[in-house]
Amino acid sequence: MTDLSMPLMRKGPPKLADAVDRINQNPAAHEMRDPFDIGDALTTLALTGEAVTVYPLGQDFAMARIDSVDPEGQVFTLELAESGTLPKGKTVFVAALGSNAKVQFELDAAPGAVPDRPDLVELPLPAACLVLNRRAEPRLESPLGMNYGARFSMLGKVFEMPLYDFSRGGVGLRATPEQALELYVGKKLDGVLLELGSSLIVSADLEVRLLRPFRTFLLGQQVQVGCRISNITMQMRQTLERAVDKVQKRR
Repeated sequence: MTDLSMPLMRKGPPKLADAVDRINQNPAAHEMRDPFDIGDALTTLALTGEAVTVYPLGQDFAMARIDSVDPEGQVFTLELAESGTLPKGKTVFVAALGSNAKVQFELDAAPGAVPDRPDLVELPLPAACLVLNRRAEPRLESPLGMNYGARFSMLGKVFEMPLYDFSRGGVGLRATPEQALELYVGKKLDGVLLELGSSLIVSADLEVRLLRPFRTFLLGQQVQVGCRISNITMQMRQTLERAVDKVQKRR
């Protein structure tokens, strides 16, 4: 099990072999515009030191990584893997986001200098990001301001976790580090009640497939819990599919 009390291990400087291809008009990709989610995604990249592939317009790609994110100032700093400057103009940034997704955003701004840090440049946070989930079923972000969550019992304790995304085949939950200590990859969760809005409740058995610590601006340390639906009745599956279709039509 991942030791959630330890900080995330940051990767070393990115190499050309770490380059990630651009998301080119992929119908499975979706746009992320919530500033909280965008800042959270870039903060995760900074904490892990994930390689960022930089595609300046009309030039060969370069490798970099995000050094820090300032959500209040709406900027982030970028560390280029090789000495040089980032040119002004349209630039595309692509990075792997965990093992199941990649994120891409475009900026058209002049990079700013960082005092006493010639190896860094400062850029504004993007207004939108393109996210490609590499899953059998595309997952949908839970609508803001609505009741989406999971409730289940384990070892005599009741767990309640917000549901941040879902699909016909699985769900993503957000747990506290204390809640996640009770979980591990492969753990079966029986009879989970999934609340999908104000009037839809689906009962299903889940299997934990992913545990990933991350940090949010408001809640601090959290854990992403990716789950696969391992057992569900036909009636409940039809209810889940209606919920998926309903959210897809709103996009």
